[in-house]
Amino acid sequence: MGRCLSCGQDNPQGFRFCGACGSPLVEAPRRPAGEERKVVTVLFCDLVGFTARSDRADPEDVGAMLRPFHARLRGEIERVGGTLDKLIGDAVMAVFGVPAVHEDDPERAVRCALRMLDAIAELNQAHPALGLAVRIGVNTGEALVALERGPDSEGVVGDVVNTAARLQGVAPVGGVVVGEATWRATRALFEYEPLTPVVVKGKAEPVPIWRVHAARSRPGVDVAERPPTPLIGRGAELAALQRSYRRAFGEHAVRLVTVLGEPGMGKSRLVREFAGFVDAQPELVAWRQGHCLSYGEAVGFWALSEIIKGQAGILESDDPLEVGARLDAAVGAVAGDASEREWLKARLAPLVGLATVAEAPAGRDESFVAWRRFLHLVARRSPLVLVIEDLHWADPALLDFLEQLPDQAGPADLLVVATARPALLDRRPGWGAGPEATTVSLAPLDDRQTAALLEALLGRSALPPEAQSLLLERAGGNPLYAEEFVRLLTDRGLLTRPGDPARASDLPLPESVQAVIAARLDTLEAEHKTLLQAAAVFGKVFWSGALAAMEGSAEDEVRRGLAELERKELIRAVRLSAVEDEARVQLLACARPRRGLRPDPQDQPCSPPPGGRPVDPGPRR
Repeated sequence: MGRCLSCGQDNPQGFRFCGACGSPLVEAPRRPAGEERKVVTVLFCDLVGFTARSDRADPEDVGAMLRPFHARLRGEIERVGGTLDKLIGDAVMAVFGVPAVHEDDPERAVRCALRMLDAIAELNQAHPALGLAVRIGVNTGEALVALERGPDSEGVVGDVVNTAARLQGVAPVGGVVVGEATWRATRALFEYEPLTPVVVKGKAEPVPIWRVHAARSRPGVDVAERPPTPLIGRGAELAALQRSYRRAFGEHAVRLVTVLGEPGMGKSRLVREFAGFVDAQPELVAWRQGHCLSYGEAVGFWALSEIIKGQAGILESDDPLEVGARLDAAVGAVAGDASEREWLKARLAPLVGLATVAEAPAGRDESFVAWRRFLHLVARRSPLVLVIEDLHWADPALLDFLEQLPDQAGPADLLVVATARPALLDRRPGWGAGPEATTVSLAPLDDRQTAALLEALLGRSALPPEAQSLLLERAGGNPLYAEEFVRLLTDRGLLTRPGDPARASDLPLPESVQAVIAARLDTLEAEHKTLLQAAAVFGKVFWSGALAAMEGSAEDEVRRGLAELERKELIRAVRLSAVEDEARVQLLACARPRRGLRPDPQDQPCSPPPGGRPVDPGPRR
């Protein structure tokens, strides 16, 4: 049946005109798919000289050449969590941050680009007749993303896409060129060479670019620390780590400390400060560190693999014979019995990338026993601290192993320090509940602590009042946000002249901060994310009744959704409300998403629903 858009009459299938009013029956217009602003990283890879080569070639021969190229690059893109957005002849466009944003999307894109160069070399080696060469451009920025890709919608739209394509065009053959935002986000992780800024179509000013030469480390390992910043507002948390250290080694037992905090709260910074405390101790303590990865293949025990490699002194450049020799030496140093040494080596071998030498593959339980046994033997020789970062990304099997680590019989001086986001407790509600476990939670800094951090970062005694107020509001007690805003101010010279705070009033949100916020929001259930986006339209302060009216939902349902958002520390209920029987709620600084709209920089409280009087939001916590 076709419904007439003029009179509403239902008509039989196949009618071209309405039988009641005679109006033409036209298909109802499609409702446009939802769109959302996101910080994404776009990668363009294009074959060099392929158009000329295929000009006179048979179309089937062209397809035969392109198929392995497209298949290999698609595999490299998906391996690091990217999305193949489109294939345009011999060009490939990938997007990192769609459908879900990750705060390390720029790193993923650059690693993917380097892997693409390796993949092209491998294809040429396997098929010399191909003779493929590519140029790659990578750029990070804000884009409008279609939440539901349809035939009438573009997946990603924005200047970031156009600029990435332009960067690909100026990249050297066999090279990767990145834009400024990508460089800022990854400059500690890769070796870059600054190139002469280029004039690209559509840009009024020359665009600064950098060429990527190589990664400074394997994924998940930070070899270039950020400039040291003072540890402010974390004295009690550091003391808790130090108490666990003394208790573990004083009691010759295994203890687990989990440092919980949202992104940017200083988990890694606290661990680095704790490392300084450990280094200052009179006893010799082994410090082994591993990272859980959020992407890639065979990463279930990546963190444990890094720890075992570190204990054995195994390098990424070692060949299998050298890896085997180093593992043999590491096991022999702690295990005296020959049969136990062979048993341990066979079960540790897969963790260091060696084929197992056992007659039959070991089961999970037996592998866990062997891994625990090795770590306990190491800890019996000398105190051992194991640090596992980003445990919220850990495979369930690794979480099982860590929970069983204290089960090994006998004394051992072993302290396990894990950093994680609160999302870990959603997966494992009982994590860290045992008598041998401690949880250290990192809360946002208060305004006094944030002001002290800003002053230390800027190296000055005081900021202009307006600028300090702005930065305090934007940072929201998050140390990473404060550091990124200061870096942005310094890089762009927005506070170079004392007494000129007006230029800071237009301070944009750094891409790294946008990515962290967006990554948090993309972990929400769809209905909760939609609710938060609707709340952001009101402003910093809103009322549950007004939100329910705007969404067309029952207020009880809205309140349940707000309770979940408060549990995730994205909003905070305010005790006093000017509207009877309605909850007054405040968005936290780290949860102000945008829905195609730019919020008022002052974040003024929204107007209450009819019948209520506006109330001053009061001082920030």
